[in-house]
Amino acid sequence: MDSQHWRAVITAAQAGDRRALDELVTGWLPLVYNIVGRALNGHADVDDVVQETMLRAVDNLGSLRDPDSFRSWLVAIAVRQIRDRARRRTPDRLEEAAASDFAELTVLRLQLEGQRREVAEAVRWLDDEDRHLLSLWWLEVAGELTRRELAAAVGITRQHAAVRVQRMKERLETSRGIVRALDGACPDLRETTGRWDGRPDSVWRKRLARHIRGCGYCGGTREAVVPAERLLVGLALVPLPAGFTLSLALGGKTAAAATSAGWSAKLLGALTKPAVAMTAGATIVAGGAYVVTQPPDAPPPRAAVAPTAAATPTPPRPSSPTAATPKASSSATKEKAVRGKSDPYGTVVDAVDRAPDPNARPAALPHRPESGITSTGGPKAVMQHRGDSVTLTGRGYVLVRWQISPGSRPGALVMPSWTGLKGRLFHVASGGSRRMDDPLPGAPNGYATGMGGPAIGYAVLPPGTQQMWQNEYFYLDGTVTLTQNERGCDYGLIVFPTNRDAVVEDIGQGPPQGAVRYGLVRDTGTDGAPVPQYLTRATPADPATVPQHSRV
Repeated sequence: MDSQHWRAVITAAQAGDRRALDELVTGWLPLVYNIVGRALNGHADVDDVVQETMLRAVDNLGSLRDPDSFRSWLVAIAVRQIRDRARRRTPDRLEEAAASDFAELTVLRLQLEGQRREVAEAVRWLDDEDRHLLSLWWLEVAGELTRRELAAAVGITRQHAAVRVQRMKERLETSRGIVRALDGACPDLRETTGRWDGRPDSVWRKRLARHIRGCGYCGGTREAVVPAERLLVGLALVPLPAGFTLSLALGGKTAAAATSAGWSAKLLGALTKPAVAMTAGATIVAGGAYVVTQPPDAPPPRAAVAPTAAATPTPPRPSSPTAATPKASSSATKEKAVRGKSDPYGTVVDAVDRAPDPNARPAALPHRPESGITSTGGPKAVMQHRGDSVTLTGRGYVLVRWQISPGSRPGALVMPSWTGLKGRLFHVASGGSRRMDDPLPGAPNGYATGMGGPAIGYAVLPPGTQQMWQNEYFYLDGTVTLTQNERGCDYGLIVFPTNRDAVVEDIGQGPPQGAVRYGLVRDTGTDGAPVPQYLTRATPADPATVPQHSRV
């Protein structure tokens, strides 16, 4: 809305108009959330800092003399709260893990690709001070703030702000080069990062920058590098994530105190409800059958789907706030035309699930025709590096065995992708005696689970990704290529053609045999069986760009 409208809203709110106060809080909350979220990179304190900022703004609204300066005044409050939070941090909280990564949230929510995605991921490599300034400059070049407002929020002159922004941009460009190099396949860089724990910091930024300057492979770029400000012009605000709320307590205000202070019922309702509706939750019913519960407003299941499976539109609408789906590549867009609405295949995708009880035996695995699977990797294809792939052809079962190594390098885990599918591919069972997040009693080197532990760091799945088991089983009727997309966390995949008898034997290896738990059957026996999240009938240039189809 224009400045004249907001001037009227602010003036009315100062005069005690509760509707105007409602509109003011709900209208400016996204800006504050973006400033704080980017400055703290999604740390668990984001919610608290946002709440304190909005509370202080409401409590001190009467002291604002010029309604036209509201935006810079509000941004300055947010910056002060960010600084206060930094001063309050104790040494034992400095290494506290982030609740969510705002860089990744930016990529997912805004569906960024290419160099825009690269800029967002480079934020992880900046120091706190640079990241705080970037949170404002990002909004400046996106058209949400002016340079005058940026300088006023930081408390410096416009000339000094220009110098600081320029220095921050130089470090951002260095960080972009690091992100680009880590996406590559330089053997020397892999050796250099052998002792890196996967956590970006200033020491490793300088070390990797030195390598890139002296490396012909990493120093060369395969495409023209677009300046960051050109990439960010017109970029929208990141929408509030699913489940984000402003607490009713707001800095200690009880409901009664808030009401007596003049908070309207509508505003109190807005501050205690999620800004984005949560999606359906997934659960495991007795016997290990796969089922997803749907919200009341969810579309009804399609006729081709079995009663125990939930129907999901294919592909999910990019605008859906619950899909958190990266923007599809042009090749993935072509896939939509291939998979028409009349095709029952692909109406169900993997969803986040809850592990069954260790003593819950798996349901019966339906019989599917088998003629055998041939693999370009032979009977045992080992994929340990980004870009490794194996093409599978035939009709039968395939085992994908996970080997995650957070002890070598923890961090965000970019999932492998199934591409170039001709035919059908189902996720039929999970086994191998444990999920990767099950505890590992007596494990060495600080491992708490197969996903890592507090002493070495964790492998972190993308939002909406189903937790893997040690062994994941798929049924293929056709041909498909599986590509390893290692980036961030170190992991490997071993791919074996197998058969139904071997699947049944594996998932039936329960606690009496010393396993953590029995396996799980996901196959419904119909075309409603789960389909892998990262799957396309196209063959994109970079398999890591295959969009995630998820219920969450």
